[in-house]
Amino acid sequence: MHRCERLAVSGFAQNTFNGLVSGAFYALLALGLAVIFGMLRVVNFAHGAFYMLGAFGAYVLLTEAGVPFWAALVIMPVGLGLLGMALERAVIQRLTRLDPLYNFLLTFGLTLILQDLVKLRYGVQSSPYETPSLLSGSVNFGLFDFPTYRVFILGFAVLLCVAVWWVLTRTRIGMVVRASTERPDLTRAFGIDVGRWVTPVFGFGIGLAGLAGVLAAPMRAVNPLMGADLIIVVFAVVVIGGLGSIFGSVAAGFGIGLVQAWGEAYLSAFPIVSQTIVFVVMAGVLLWRPAGLFGREEAPA
Repeated sequence: MHRCERLAVSGFAQNTFNGLVSGAFYALLALGLAVIFGMLRVVNFAHGAFYMLGAFGAYVLLTEAGVPFWAALVIMPVGLGLLGMALERAVIQRLTRLDPLYNFLLTFGLTLILQDLVKLRYGVQSSPYETPSLLSGSVNFGLFDFPTYRVFILGFAVLLCVAVWWVLTRTRIGMVVRASTERPDLTRAFGIDVGRWVTPVFGFGIGLAGLAGVLAAPMRAVNPLMGADLIIVVFAVVVIGGLGSIFGSVAAGFGIGLVQAWGEAYLSAFPIVSQTIVFVVMAGVLLWRPAGLFGREEAPA
């Protein structure tokens, strides 16, 4: 292989790996949004704020209590999941029978409150989070070296998505939750109490956002606006995959990560195109399939 060809292949492989890593974050966040929307029909705009809290929580645990990354990887998702369950019971549950716009406005307001509280305590500057020593260094893939931590993120996210898929498709509880998420009305018609699953599913979705935030802390700048910068793209991912579609959200997450990475690498001469390519893809998908790639068309009234 000539040197130029080797460099081209190496560059493409590296950009592809970067896209898959970005897609891992999108997939985790979109998976949480999909289960929440599917069961509650709530567009949870605060999802990005809980992602930010996951990262900041890991940072605070490390700097103020000496709690390492591995412990934070368990503590923050569980803690935020419990907080999400309490929030659903106390506030969101009261508005689910009203127009979905009310819960959208509620979660939007909650986002602003959480961001401002973090700004008030820690300011707006980014804070560094040290990469775990076990995951420092790089892995040689022949054509290029890739940071060990990013390899860990990709592998961890894929394993987690596969585990969630297995639970949802191979266990009775998972099948009930999946049915309640994707076809709640039909599930109720079979006599299954969908309401009992609402709170734990909401907490699970929030926990996934917190987990993604902890994973992002060593790799991205920890700051109060890190969720706001990401949530718009995640909403586009969920729409492309199909609102409420669990598989669609994960597939679209990794797909959009790749599209973004390739666009930034090969369309850098056209910054407007590379920055808006995700939304161009979303518009094209909606024109072709209004329900998204894996969503179900609503029956006409």
